[in-house]
Amino acid sequence: MGRALVFQTDFGLGDGAVSAMYGVANTVDPELRIFDLTHDIPQYNIWEASYRLRQTIDYWPEGTVFVSVVDPGVGSTRRSIIAETVRHQYIITPDNGTLTHIKKKKSDIVRARVFDEKANKLPSAGESYTFYGRDIYAYIGAKLASGKIDFECFGEQVPIDSISICQSLRPMKKTAK
Repeated sequence: MGRALVFQTDFGLGDGAVSAMYGVANTVDPELRIFDLTHDIPQYNIWEASYRLRQTIDYWPEGTVFVSVVDPGVGSTRRSIIAETVRHQYIITPDNGTLTHIKKKKSDIVRARVFDEKANKLPSAGESYTFYGRDIYAYIGAKLASGKIDFECFGEQVPIDSISICQSLRPMKKTAK
């Protein structure tokens, strides 16, 4: 049986986007164990996504693959990244600050690679910027969790210091008017 695959998004559960990610993962390997971290991240709230990963990751076993898709820059020039933690867990996410809380402790991320989104896309996917979570991140996460590919199959290794971080580690507070 494959490793655990854990999804986190800002998609909500009001439509079929999360179910489509499950469908892609099950097409790659119907034996995968798929779990939800959350799909209730406020839309495009990278800080919250980073925090929820940090809050959860230590309670999952070695080999767990996390896919976090909170991406206000979908379709832009931001990189796609896979990070390996000191506990040999993997996080596949846009390089937009989602790894901030994990990177905060320098020892938590031991290696990182960027990968080409077009070369690692679900073969049946069209040219859609909307469904990167389904067509790229869920697909690659399922391949990694099922053992069909490994970390070394991804693109170029990058320095951990090059991973993007959120500007602030604290959520913005409302100010009184």
